[in-house]
Amino acid sequence: MNRRFIAPWVMACALTAGCASAPDADPRDPLEPMNRAITRFNDGFDQAIARPVATAYRDGVPDPVRGWVRNFFANIADVFIGFNNILQGKPDDGLQDWFRVGVNTVFGVFGINDVASDIGLEKHDEDFGQTLGRWGFGPGPYLVLPFLGPSSARDGVGTAADLYTDPVTNVKPNRLSNSAFVVRTVSKRADLLDASRLLEEAALDKYVFLRDAYLQRRRNQVYDGSPPRERDPDDPRDTGPDKRSDATPASNVYHPRIPRNYDALMANLRDAPNR
Repeated sequence: MNRRFIAPWVMACALTAGCASAPDADPRDPLEPMNRAITRFNDGFDQAIARPVATAYRDGVPDPVRGWVRNFFANIADVFIGFNNILQGKPDDGLQDWFRVGVNTVFGVFGINDVASDIGLEKHDEDFGQTLGRWGFGPGPYLVLPFLGPSSARDGVGTAADLYTDPVTNVKPNRLSNSAFVVRTVSKRADLLDASRLLEEAALDKYVFLRDAYLQRRRNQVYDGSPPRERDPDDPRDTGPDKRSDATPASNVYHPRIPRNYDALMANLRDAPNR
């Protein structure tokens, strides 16, 4: 996988988010027409290729083997999760991530078994987009990336950095790198098949739901599950200033429409990477 092509492409998409806007749009999503078009493209690709391949993988590969594949790539990811924890000022978590790598590599047979979790070493989920958020960079406009899905201007830059430093995309020869990238992608998509089904059953605008859920989830991730309180625009007594870089202006707060199966869907989205 050629990182010299992928990373600049993602970076260009992120920078595009700050160069155009649509009138009368949700202020978090000024590129909504373009984002909806990319979402339709992504959905078409998913229905035609990604989902059938992921379904065949899930149905044809035994569960233990799929678990080994998932754990192997998760072990590689822990190296860079540790770096991001260090950059975010959480050295204890970063060292724990690296200790997880050592335990799983040695005792888990090159990471195919998650021995670290079995002995109580918590699995974290950090990336460079979250690191930028911890450094004070706001999310910027919501952005849908081709093939990659929901993102933001900040997270697009973070994704470009993650891809550029990803060891899976830097393996030589290229055919090995490409094969590893495809296997990892198919594994991740297979883990989200149940979440996709729940999302399709939600009686609402899927685009709006995904956007609101993504932005809320990313804000929670940046603050490790404890984001600061947002001002309530409907409460005249709530006049305190909100100076956070990721805060939505009080006059432009949008309340997402939550479907009845929201909790089940988000549980699938949260748990899928760790299965």
